[in-house]
Amino acid sequence: MEPEEVVEQVTKESRERWFGYLALTTVILAVCATLASFKEGNNSVDSVLNQTQAANQWSYFQAKSIKSYLYEMQKDKLTMDLKAGLEGSSPALSKEYSAKIDFYAKEMDRYAQEKKDIAAEAKKFEQLRDEAQRRAEAYGIAVIFLQMGILLSSVAALVNRKALWIVGCFIGVVGIVYFINGMWLLF
Repeated sequence: MEPEEVVEQVTKESRERWFGYLALTTVILAVCATLASFKEGNNSVDSVLNQTQAANQWSYFQAKSIKSYLYEMQKDKLTMDLKAGLEGSSPALSKEYSAKIDFYAKEMDRYAQEKKDIAAEAKKFEQLRDEAQRRAEAYGIAVIFLQMGILLSSVAALVNRKALWIVGCFIGVVGIVYFINGMWLLF
């Protein structure tokens, strides 16, 4: 074999090895981009569902507030009636008014506790919504960087430029970092 043939053979083998790494990194970036895209969609749906659940809980909270307010108004009315007009009336009627006032007070206390529980549940759904939104955002950014890495790797293969592939790898690594952040919310 002549020296030129040896150099050509070594160059060809080196290029084939480089193209193998290029293909491998492109596949890895593509798989990560696909997974990030699916996870972004799932988290977007989770965000909407949790927002709906939170809104339902806040509506329930509002309904309990209205009922509690109605009991409060009725209690106040009966208290005023008892003070104003029933001073000379029978003790049985006064006792009945007092029992009704006590019942309304207990109902108001019950509604106050229920409202606390409902508010806690609504806030839980809001936290889940916020977490899903943060995850979806991280996955969305990951998809952008991963696709840019895939694009640069593909162009590097077409124009036979190793430097372009290396830049694509670095951009792809940024995408992988955001992909990992989407899973564990590191930052």
